[in-house]
Amino acid sequence: MPKLNVCGDIGLKIARDGTWFYEGSPIGRKPLVKLFSTVLRREDDGFYLVTPVEKVPIEVEGEPFIAVAMIREGEGADQRLTFTTNVDDEVTAGPGNSIGFRAERGGGQAPFIEVRDGLRAQLSRPVYYELADMTVETDEGPGVWSCGTFFPFPMDE
Repeated sequence: MPKLNVCGDIGLKIARDGTWFYEGSPIGRKPLVKLFSTVLRREDDGFYLVTPVEKVPIEVEGEPFIAVAMIREGEGADQRLTFTTNVDDEVTAGPGNSIGFRAERGGGQAPFIEVRDGLRAQLSRPVYYELADMTVETDEGPGVWSCGTFFPFPMDE
């Protein structure tokens, strides 16, 4: 594999609310944001847009994507929870795509769904409330099922 040219910071940023910025201005063209999202990669030292010839760092506050909608099919352990992101990715929670929680700096937990290759979508508040309404109590504590996998919610300390 050829060595990639690592570019310096060119002013790309994804805000906590999922808005993409270039040099401080929001990128208003959704097709462009969707295109950028397809080459976004998470590495040990941060996030990059990676093309066949270069790698550009991008600042990400929180998670790079936002889950803006959720569809529930079925019930109980057999139900399927499918999430849609702000860049129109669809992902079904299950063994390959976990629902989890990230500790926030100021305290509390931020819910997310794994999208692909270490990239995650934070659940928007309405989607999280919808998910929380589906919570069931098991021996493992509270959580939700999707595709036969149980995803526990964090316990209050």
